[in-house]
Amino acid sequence: MANTFHQSQKGMMQYGLTCMNGEPKYKLIHESVIQLCVVNHASNVINKIMNMKLLRKIETHHLVLSESTIYSRTPTGNMECPIPYCSIMEVHPLTRWQVGQNCCLRISMPSASIILQASNVYTRDQWLHSIQWKRAIHRFKKLLCNASRPDVFMREVKAMIQMTRTSPLQDQEVFQAPLDIISDLLSQNDDILKNVSHESIITAVAPLLEDSQLPPEICLFFSKHCRNSPRSSVVIDLFTPVVHRILKHNMNPRLQTFVRDYVLAVGCKNDAESAIQTFVASMHGPASDCPHPRVLPNLVSMCLASIAMYYQETKACTLSYGLTNEMNMEDSDSSSDDGSLQQEDKLICFLTLLKATADYEDWLPNLSGMLLPIPVPKASLSDSRLTKNFEYIMRKFVQDSRCEVHTAVCAVRDGKPGWLDLYCPGGLACTDDGQLFTEMLERLIACCCRRKRFLQSVNSRIYEPCLRQASNKNLTCLQYLCLLLEFDALSTPELKEKTITALQKFEEGKNMYTQLLDKQSELSQLREPGGPHSLVLPSKSTDADLKRMFSEGPLGDLETLNLAFTHITSACAQTLVKLPNLKHLNLWSTQFGDSGLETITEHLHHLESLNLCETQVTDAGLRCLTDLKQLKRLDLNSTPLTAKTLQILTNSLPNLQWVGTEYTEVY
Repeated sequence: MANTFHQSQKGMMQYGLTCMNGEPKYKLIHESVIQLCVVNHASNVINKIMNMKLLRKIETHHLVLSESTIYSRTPTGNMECPIPYCSIMEVHPLTRWQVGQNCCLRISMPSASIILQASNVYTRDQWLHSIQWKRAIHRFKKLLCNASRPDVFMREVKAMIQMTRTSPLQDQEVFQAPLDIISDLLSQNDDILKNVSHESIITAVAPLLEDSQLPPEICLFFSKHCRNSPRSSVVIDLFTPVVHRILKHNMNPRLQTFVRDYVLAVGCKNDAESAIQTFVASMHGPASDCPHPRVLPNLVSMCLASIAMYYQETKACTLSYGLTNEMNMEDSDSSSDDGSLQQEDKLICFLTLLKATADYEDWLPNLSGMLLPIPVPKASLSDSRLTKNFEYIMRKFVQDSRCEVHTAVCAVRDGKPGWLDLYCPGGLACTDDGQLFTEMLERLIACCCRRKRFLQSVNSRIYEPCLRQASNKNLTCLQYLCLLLEFDALSTPELKEKTITALQKFEEGKNMYTQLLDKQSELSQLREPGGPHSLVLPSKSTDADLKRMFSEGPLGDLETLNLAFTHITSACAQTLVKLPNLKHLNLWSTQFGDSGLETITEHLHHLESLNLCETQVTDAGLRCLTDLKQLKRLDLNSTPLTAKTLQILTNSLPNLQWVGTEYTEVY
C-alpha cells in the first residue's frame, strides 16, 4: 500500500497536481499513448490457451476518448474497431495482473476484456476516472434527451450534477459538459420544460456556474427568468455569484444581456436604490481598491448601452405612437402609458447603478475617462432624469483633487462641448442657477492643469454666462474674469473693457483687479533692463530662495539660469515664468515635475536649451515640450522617455539639434 501511494504521489508531481483533503485530483484525458492487450473470456479451451501469459499480444496505441467511443488513431490489431461506451460493462483497476505490473486497468465487455497497462498508479487512475466520466456523461446525455417525465428529467439532472461535483477529475470540461448538455436541452425539448419548474433547473445547475462559462441557451434561460420572475429568490441567492464571475472577466453581448436583466431584477426590489448600491458594493469589495480591473468597465459599458437603448426604444415608440394614434387614439394611449412607465423604471435603475460607481475613490480616474466624450445620445441631454444623476457624478469629479479626475468636466478637444458646457448657466442640463458650474470652474482655475490653455479653449463658450454670473456677485466668475485679463486671453479691447467694468461693479472684484495691477507693476519692474545675464543658484537652494532672489532687483537681461542640484520643485514655475527672455534653463537633479513643466512651456517660448536630466517628469509630461518651438538642445538623460514621445518631439520641434537620451528606454 505504501509503495502504491508513493507511485501515485510521484505521478501527481509529474502532472503538477496536488492532493485536496488527502484525495488526489486528475486532469481529464482526451487522448494519449498507452499499452494494451485483449483477453477473451475463457468460455472454451482455445480461449484459455490464448489467454496464457506467453501468448498475450501487447500493443501500443494512441487512444482517443471521444464523446461516444474509445478508438485508436492507429486502428490495427486489438483496436481495429472503436469501442462504444454503451458496450462497456465495467471499468476497474487490476492490482495483481502479473508480477511487477500493478498499474493495469480492465475494461470489461460482453465477449472480452481490454487490459490497459499504465506507467504508474496515478496514470492508471487518471485513465480510470476519465473513462468512467466519459461513459457516465454519455449515458446522462442519452437519458435526458429521451426523458418524457418531468420527475425523471430532474432526477437525472441532479444525478449528473452530483457526479460532476464529486468527480476526482479537476478539469474545465468536466464542469462545462453538463451545462452544455442542459443548454442543448433547453433549446430542443420545450415540451418537457413546460412541466418542469424553472427554479428547480436553476437550483440544480447553480453549483457549477461559478467555475464554468455560461452556455448560450442557459444564459438566455436565466435572462428570461429574470424578466419573468424578477422577485424570485433565486435571482439574488443563485444568480449573484454568477454575475460576479461574469463581471470580473471580459463580457460578450449575451452575457451583457443577462447582467442587464439581472440588474433590472435587482431594481424591482422594494428599496431598489439600496439594493443596487449593495450590489455595486459587493462588486467593488471591502478593500479601498477593487482587485478586479474588469468590473468597472463592464458595469459602465452595460449601463451606457442600456441608457442608449432606452432612448432608441423611446424614440421608436414615439414614432409608432404617432402613426397608431391616427388610426386609434384610445388604444394607443393606454399601451403607450403602460410601456413608458416600465421603460422609465429601467432608465432610473441604470442611472442609479452608474451613480453608485462614483462613490468609490479608486474607480474615479477610470470612470472619468469612460465618460469622455459625453457618451449618451444627444437627445437625452435635455432629460432632467439623466442630467440630475450625472450631476451627482460630476460633483464627485469636481470634489476630487486629482487632476486626471476633475479635468474630465472639460471638453475633450478644443472647440468641442463637454460637461462644463452642459451644466453652464443657460445650458441644457443647468437646473441649479449655475451652482455646479461654479464648482467646476473653481476647481479648474485652481488646479495644476494648464490654466492659460484652458482659458483660451473655453472662453468663447462660457464668457457670456460667466459675465452674467459675475453680475450676481459670483466670486469664482469674478476670479475667472480677472484671470482672462492676467493671461491676456481676451481677443479685443472691447472685451477687456467689458471685463474690467464687470470687475469694478463689486468691492471684491475691485480688490481682485487692484491686486492684478500691482502684480503687473512688479512684473514690469522685474523685466526692466539690467541685472546679470547668467545666474547659478547654490546647491540645496529652495523655492523660497529663488523667489527671494527675484525680489531683489530687475532681471530683464537674464538669459541663463542654472538650478542644477537644488531643492526646487514644480512650485517655482510660477516664479520662472516672470523671465520671458530666458533662453537657457538647467533643472538637472531637481524635484521639478510635470505640473511645473506644463507651466513653463506656456510662457517661456524663447527657451533654446533645457536640461531635465534626473528630474521627476514623466513620459506623458514630456509631450508638452512641443510648445517650445525655439528649443535647440534638450537633455532627457535618466528620464522615463519612450520612443513614441521622442518621435513626437523631434517631429514637432523644427529647431531641435540635439537630444540627450542616455539611460532611457530609447538609449
